[in-house]
Amino acid sequence: MKLAVAGTGYVGLSLAVLLSQRHHVTAVDIVQEKINQINSRKSFVTDGEIEQFLSEKQLNLTATVDGESAYREADFIIIATPTDFDLEKNCFDTSSIDEVLKVVEKVNPAATVIIKSTVPVGFLDETVKKYKIPNLLFSPEFLREGRALYDNLHPSRIIVGVPADADETARQKAGKFAELLQEASLDRSPLPPIMIVQAKEAESIKLFANFFLALRVAFFNELDTYAEAHGLNAEQIIRGVSLDPRIGSHYNNPSFGYGGYCLPKDTMQMFANYEGVPNDIIKAVIDANETRKDFIAFQIMRKNPKVVGIYRLIMKSGSDNYRASAVQGVMQRLKEAAVKIIVYEPTCHDSHWHGYKVENDWEIFTETADIIVANRFSPELEICQAKVYTRDIFGEN
Repeated sequence: MKLAVAGTGYVGLSLAVLLSQRHHVTAVDIVQEKINQINSRKSFVTDGEIEQFLSEKQLNLTATVDGESAYREADFIIIATPTDFDLEKNCFDTSSIDEVLKVVEKVNPAATVIIKSTVPVGFLDETVKKYKIPNLLFSPEFLREGRALYDNLHPSRIIVGVPADADETARQKAGKFAELLQEASLDRSPLPPIMIVQAKEAESIKLFANFFLALRVAFFNELDTYAEAHGLNAEQIIRGVSLDPRIGSHYNNPSFGYGGYCLPKDTMQMFANYEGVPNDIIKAVIDANETRKDFIAFQIMRKNPKVVGIYRLIMKSGSDNYRASAVQGVMQRLKEAAVKIIVYEPTCHDSHWHGYKVENDWEIFTETADIIVANRFSPELEICQAKVYTRDIFGEN
């Protein structure tokens, strides 16, 4: 079977690697450098499993910038292009999906096309009216950055959404795609559960799942804010709360706020979806995330530092992605308060990043900074632990 994957970010690349173990997969991207690295079996994203599979596994995987040729021969086409949130339109920017669909409609409209990019609720039902592509589906992804292939190998669930007026053929195509993902997983007892639902429900599942994760982050951050403001032991409180089996001890580590590519934009899309619908929690979680950054910046400024050192711009440990990382919101608040900032980020090779001085000489960085701000603690910080300000209690993302 031949598959094409449009977009080679964490989602697209992990799916391309996953499915190329059993099928011929062509990965498509507009960036030639990414194509060259995939064809050389090198990963341009930080993901241990992707790196291992590319270097060690026998994969039937090629990459190209020629989307037309890749889509023309494909039985299944997976779209995993970015959908950033457009603040002016108050909605995801889905133009990258449209660009792919235009090409598919031209060269291979009979293919089964699965949208993996995160979209607004109702997007697929509107999209099927615009294109003469009979088999158009939506399948939400539930992947962690830095563990994307691992999560594809061990999926918690496989969900495929069909259009509202889908016939039995569309449902069969959805089931076939779900089986492709299921057979590629390493879990057999039991097999990952499959749900075939209408597209609006699938789109909602994705957004509500990410919103709940953001809510959980915001809750434990506000707990930590209370503890720090009153001189209490946040770790003991969190452990005690989390021993309740209804709550659990997962995903409870305080941070500077939720960040990264998914949660900030998905929570904003959720709020946009609630226009005209009574709600209190949705907007409160978004506001709570900003309040947390205000509090973290205030706590840092209370120490009257001459120079604040920012340890890593990345969203979380094991990642190389800076997109919307929570620490950037803290940095902006410090900058507005005229606090001098230097940044330690080994993956940044420029002397300045968005107006901030980058100092990647470790000794100079640690000697210059009066306080070192770290969203996530690392063993290399132990030597200067007295200077470190972090709310990382459990050493987990």
